Amino acid sequence: MPQTPHIERHFTAGEVVRDVVIGMSDGLTVPFALAAGLSGAVDNSHIVVVAGLAEIAAGSIAMGLGGYLAARSDAEHYESERLREMREVQEIPDEEALEVQKVFADYGLSHDESVPVVQALTRKPKQWVDFMMRFELGLEEPNPKRAMQSALTIAASYVCGGIIPLAPYMALHSSRMALVWSVVVTLIALGVFGYIKGRFTGSRPGRSASQTIVIGGLAAGAAFLLAKLIS
Repeated sequence: MPQTPHIERHFTAGEVVRDVVIGMSDGLTVPFALAAGLSGAVDNSHIVVVAGLAEIAAGSIAMGLGGYLAARSDAEHYESERLREMREVQEIPDEEALEVQKVFADYGLSHDESVPVVQALTRKPKQWVDFMMRFELGLEEPNPKRAMQSALTIAASYVCGGIIPLAPYMALHSSRMALVWSVVVTLIALGVFGYIKGRFTGSRPGRSASQTIVIGGLAAGAAFLLAKLIS
């Protein structure tokens, strides 16, 4: 009887989703909070739009730069650890072999079962180092293009998220009226974004959506009240 071939499907775009989440979450909440705060102080949509666009520009650059530096730090850390492992494999191979045996022991293999594998691995220095990097240190080799991709993804996501709460201010002259529409539009966007984020990250979509709405709403409400008190 013919059997249906087993095909495994794994989600492999976790780093991209993480960058989108970072950019969109801040892009939706920070300009939203700024616009709400300014609406509590002035009734002029033009001022809110100008300030909001300036914040989006500065925020996207800062967030993108942060993503770039974080990815570069990961790459530099990986490279330094790999050089150290290569040096130890050459200078203290017996100790490194014992570390390999310990890794196998942690997976439930006995000494007799792991010895042939360890001996085979120690005859291939590159694969030996690769093994130690992944299973001893828990480090995966980063994509060399990761830093720039992360920066652009975070920055673009921030801009996309930031435009949403500002859209009503671009269409309406009164910032007070625009604020009402901004609240509605942004809370809907936060809910949709939170739901999608939950689907991709494996958490409960409904809970993720509600948490995102609450956090964004609290940030905007706090900014609005502070601006009211100051003005």
